[in-house]
Amino acid sequence: MAAKSRNPAYRRYTRRMMPLSLLYVAAIALASWLVPDNAPASALTIALALLPGLAVLGWIWAMGRLLVELDDEYLRVLEVRKFLVATGVTLAVCSVWGILELFSPFVPRMPVFLVFPLWALGLWVGQAYNRLTLGSGAGCP
Repeated sequence: MAAKSRNPAYRRYTRRMMPLSLLYVAAIALASWLVPDNAPASALTIALALLPGLAVLGWIWAMGRLLVELDDEYLRVLEVRKFLVATGVTLAVCSVWGILELFSPFVPRMPVFLVFPLWALGLWVGQAYNRLTLGSGAGCP
């Protein structure tokens, strides 16, 4: 973790992610407060529903910027591996769950908005995979 705190690319990444995360939480709270359950679609409800999505787009952009700005190739490989593992976890869970939904009336529908949080949880799996197979990258500048 010390290598990440010293790396300027990770510091910029954190400075980008924090306000985007606050925007996401605030947008979800605002939409939950202002839009009643089963509200008809209107310009306001659609705009409020899209606000958290803008933060998600910002997160994706920030992760892409991290890959571009990382000068250390080893650290970049660790990040790419995390992204690949997270993508594999997400594809596996969504595919298996989708098949269960298709053939079992007892399995609840998975809301699509859960796909990105699932991917983010997959990043933790990717981080663990990296540490188990390659180490933490702590020796990198």
